Amino acid sequence: MSARHLALFLARRAGALVIMLAILSFLIYSLLYLAPGSPVDILLGNQPRTPETVRLLNEKYHLDQPFLTQYWIWAQGALQLDFGTSILTTLPVSEEIGSRLPVSIFLGIYAYILTMIGGVGLGVLSALRRKTVVDRGIVGASVIALSTPAFVSGVFLLFLFAITVQLFPATGIGEDFVGRLWHLTLPAVALALTVSAFVLKHTRAAVLAVIDQDYVTFARARGLSPIRIMSTYVLRNALIPIVTISGLVLGSLITGAFLVEVTFSVPGIGQLLVDAAVNKDLPLIQGVAMIIAVVIILANLLADLLYMAIDPRIRVERKSV
Repeated sequence: MSARHLALFLARRAGALVIMLAILSFLIYSLLYLAPGSPVDILLGNQPRTPETVRLLNEKYHLDQPFLTQYWIWAQGALQLDFGTSILTTLPVSEEIGSRLPVSIFLGIYAYILTMIGGVGLGVLSALRRKTVVDRGIVGASVIALSTPAFVSGVFLLFLFAITVQLFPATGIGEDFVGRLWHLTLPAVALALTVSAFVLKHTRAAVLAVIDQDYVTFARARGLSPIRIMSTYVLRNALIPIVTISGLVLGSLITGAFLVEVTFSVPGIGQLLVDAAVNKDLPLIQGVAMIIAVVIILANLLADLLYMAIDPRIRVERKSV
């Protein structure tokens, strides 16, 4: 794909991203606006209230303005990454997110790497050994993993490897890169188990579909080595549907991280959102929800770019548009 066509594609996706975020932000703000309970009651808590205090809070948070005006004021600040002030901590929401986001990104990337290595590797092995004991064992284990929620497997891993055997730490995130890698291994494995089973299922089906193609049979007839056939013909074509779901995989890891972070006491975005929901911290909920939406949309954009890089037919179609 030429630089011009790539720029046009990215421009179209950027426009769609802006529209989608605008719709999502309006829906999130509307749902929180319609939620039971007065924002003033949440702000004051058990503190004594006076008419003057209520009036000052209404003016500070623009609660005396119409709904659309409130949303517009919030949206203008959100465009500048100013999501307001947290009710719980009285700190800017952007600072709260900024302090937690690196941990969640590290955990998400770690779990994503484990997911793709485990899911793709076992999926290929299962396809190559189809209708054997190995295939049945892998498929059976994947069904169990797919049926087990991440927080349940997290509790099991925590009990087995942090309490019973004591191979990994039960809490904390570590100080340096190696320490963080060590501390977040169990949460990452807990996140990866369920999603790896999903990737394994699609990888196995994709590899089986490619193996039965005529061009693979012709490659064998030409005397090509099994390694070359696997790398050049099978994996390259089987990766296309796998890359397509990679954006969904990353989204599943992000949403599944919430309860896992709580289980392992990981101070990430997931635990921040849970704490905000429990304490009805509306500005914090809005800010975290928008950041999560941006990450998921960008993950799908990256998956589309990888899809175009792997499949030349997509690049030809883009040029002809």
